[in-house]
Amino acid sequence: MARVSFTQNIQRHVNCPPCDVEGRTVREVLDRVFIENERARGYVLDEHGDLRSHMVIFVDGRTVKDRRSLSDPVGPDSAVCVMQALSGG
Repeated sequence: MARVSFTQNIQRHVNCPPCDVEGRTVREVLDRVFIENERARGYVLDEHGDLRSHMVIFVDGRTVKDRRSLSDPVGPDSAVCVMQALSGG
């Protein structure tokens, strides 16, 4: 199962502890995570199910390229990290 974690700055806004879930794509993995946490879904994905512009997801250290369909592959032992993209000085 893939290990999904959310950075601490996201957890300030919505509770989303690390979890292990099955799935072959980022979409499948996140759908399983969000079954139990609809509030986190709304924080990470927009109303169309696309990754929000201020969010970034890494799979095994690589940035997800498909921000719309979230079709990037996830392996059974992958690490999926969801982060908020921050900028400013």
